[in-house]
Amino acid sequence: MQIPFKSIGIIGKPSDPRIGATLTLLYDYLKAAHYTVMIAQDSASFINDSDVQSCPIETIGLYCDLVIAVGGDGTFLAAARAVVAYNIPIIGINLGRLGFLVDISPNELPGRLQDILQGHYTEEKRYLLRTKIIRDGHIIHEETAVNEVVIHRWVTPSMIEIITKIDGVFLNSQRSDGLIISTPTGSTAYSLSAGGPILSPSLNALVLVPLNPHTLSNRPIVIAASSEIEISFCQTKQINALVTCDHIEIPKVFISDKILIKQEPKPIRILHPEGHDYFYILRNKLNWSSGYHTSPPC
Repeated sequence: MQIPFKSIGIIGKPSDPRIGATLTLLYDYLKAAHYTVMIAQDSASFINDSDVQSCPIETIGLYCDLVIAVGGDGTFLAAARAVVAYNIPIIGINLGRLGFLVDISPNELPGRLQDILQGHYTEEKRYLLRTKIIRDGHIIHEETAVNEVVIHRWVTPSMIEIITKIDGVFLNSQRSDGLIISTPTGSTAYSLSAGGPILSPSLNALVLVPLNPHTLSNRPIVIAASSEIEISFCQTKQINALVTCDHIEIPKVFISDKILIKQEPKPIRILHPEGHDYFYILRNKLNWSSGYHTSPPC
């Protein structure tokens, strides 16, 4: 049995009107069970309680020892980036579509949540990436990503030429529409749609996936998660690039800039209901082995 939680934060997807009923159910259950509850500021309007406590999502980790993300994977990613520095576990309630990270459905509340709050859960750790944009020897921007960092060509019909180094050692140069650097978590996101492999979440690895490369021999490559990746550009004229960390855009990256990407030292902690099965989620979400919940008969 784990140490019980006392203060719980709730982060929702404020742009989704469907979230109101689930947030209200969740909030009322937690208050009735005598938990201290903190709501992310942009979701507090869904709660019909004049005494509701709220704060910006960026500071919610100061007040809680557990966070519940209500929405889809995008909401979960925002919650993870907000609390990773605080070493606070996250539970995901799925109001989205695929939901690889959020594995409790609203119709399972409050039973599944109660089991977790009583200490009956499986904990999983996932690592993030930190991206630094270097210009003239100075860091001009930093951002974190749970799924992937992507370098795209931006506002140009031309391909960009990307030079990649791993731990200071030249890997390759490629002309393409861009490059995805994905964590195992992100291997079922943009990387998958671009032809990258699915990585088990337990792997200590990253995958680099080119986007529409000019040379077809430029293929995805899996490297150690401890590697530092350096991206630079080789162009004959000034072409801006766009860097995204999950869905956060860093526009106007110049060809003279360098991009450094390295694993964050602290992981996010995800709490799943007991019996969590990653391969079942893959089968279910990707429609593999349709009709079989376990191994098909021989």
